[in-house]
Amino acid sequence: MAESVNPILIILAHPRPRQSTVVMRMAAQAAKIEGVTVHDIYAEYPDFLIDVPAEQELLRQHEVVIFLHPFNWYSAPALLREWQDVVLEYGFAYGRHGQELRDKVFFNAVSAGRSIAEYSGEHETHFTLRQLAAPFEQMARLCSMIYLPPFALTSARTAAAEDRLAPHLETWRDLLHALAAGTLNLERAAASPFLGAETLAPPEPEPEPEPQDTREAESEAQPPDEGR
Repeated sequence: MAESVNPILIILAHPRPRQSTVVMRMAAQAAKIEGVTVHDIYAEYPDFLIDVPAEQELLRQHEVVIFLHPFNWYSAPALLREWQDVVLEYGFAYGRHGQELRDKVFFNAVSAGRSIAEYSGEHETHFTLRQLAAPFEQMARLCSMIYLPPFALTSARTAAAEDRLAPHLETWRDLLHALAAGTLNLERAAASPFLGAETLAPPEPEPEPEPQDTREAESEAQPPDEGR
């Protein structure tokens, strides 16, 4: 098979993988897709001593970067935050000479315990999920990356029992295929509150213009009847 147009790097961060009902299944599915690298940083760095040059080289080799993690305290697990601190250095990821991540696509793929209604910004959470992910968006913009909104499964603990997990995994697979093939409409995706099935659906074709009625114009072009 041909190589993917956009190789994808998934930075997987789950501090308790055996308790995971969503994130680790997403990682396992992603690992089966050609052109996708799943990099489990908790397995790689249990002592939190991150090999910065190795991580930066991984980033250079991929065109899409995804943080896959539970949405712990409206953010990311501790090791992923440490990864950001030490890997995304000035002069590599940002700054006058830090152009290594320019134009790479970035987004978070998360599992969240609260319901979609609670992330509407109208309940005690106060903010939408995209607003809560603003630090990641700013990180991407500082690094001159193309930021896309989160791909999220809310009420994750009950998703399997409510038959929402299987469709979510199917959409996740389709999203990765579209990203790898370069067929995802990035402008349309970036304007959405979430990445999801609606983002992947082809846009509805614009209605064809109605044929112009030329009879009136033709009658106006005729000379006056003058009573004949």
